[in-house]
Amino acid sequence: MILDYLEKNKDITNLSNYKLIAKTKYYFEIHTWQDIDKLYEINNFAKENNLKILFIWWGTNVLFAFDLFNWIIIKNCLEWWNYNLNDKILDTYSNESISDIAEELFNNRQVIWKRFIWLPWSIWWAIFWNAWCFWLETENNFFKTELYNIETWKIETFFKKSMEFTYRNSIIKKTGKYFIIKASFDLSSKEEKYSSKVDNIEFRETKQPKWNTCGSFFKNPSRELSAGKLIEDIWLKWKNIWWAYFSTLHANFLMNDGSANYKDMLNIINLAKKEVKNSFNIELIPEIRIITN
Repeated sequence: MILDYLEKNKDITNLSNYKLIAKTKYYFEIHTWQDIDKLYEINNFAKENNLKILFIWWGTNVLFAFDLFNWIIIKNCLEWWNYNLNDKILDTYSNESISDIAEELFNNRQVIWKRFIWLPWSIWWAIFWNAWCFWLETENNFFKTELYNIETWKIETFFKKSMEFTYRNSIIKKTGKYFIIKASFDLSSKEEKYSSKVDNIEFRETKQPKWNTCGSFFKNPSRELSAGKLIEDIWLKWKNIWWAYFSTLHANFLMNDGSANYKDMLNIINLAKKEVKNSFNIELIPEIRIITN
């Protein structure tokens, strides 16, 4: 089987905010429902050629740890959203920016998602990780989602109870078998229920870097214990591994100064995990996906 719509040897350097030079053997983008229908055919092609399939969304959640990826990368490009002022239901495709939606809602005096402004994630990744920002989690307003089961190749609808949300976790993350098409959120809940005294916009303006990074690299060990504080305590906030480093502005932000390769990034990641384990007996777990062959 030959699939002419698959791009070959695609340069994917710019598909991750780390901007590490990389290519993939096969590449495809999903823009429409017709593209979703091609997933079954792509899956058969992958099985016939002993290839795996990797779904990616924005470049804010992946680190490419390879030069050439010998699999098929499928990029989600499904974008559109609508907010109904009457019933306060937000409907959105999965590749929309949760930050852009939150900012537009806020500018129109809908403050419920204000704390998601500048969160550098798509809707899909926010659901996958049950994004947590200043005590507001994705699950707090989650209503339902339409999923494509990549084992049965059927569309399923999951409501909140079926999502198995916990801290930085969901059934999407646990099983790895669902492609999120779109989701709905009930924004009628009062934000005070999940109150925070932190001004998240000022915090992100002054205390977090914005470029050549994918945001917080490690999952906080708990809601009370910060991965960034642990990295500061082992003095990695002020150490470079060639051209890779943790930001002096926020120690849990892994950075590329523009010249790093994936080996530089992996070296400083492994050093952080090793030193935190040795010093505090705590396992640092990445929330950024490290993709290898």
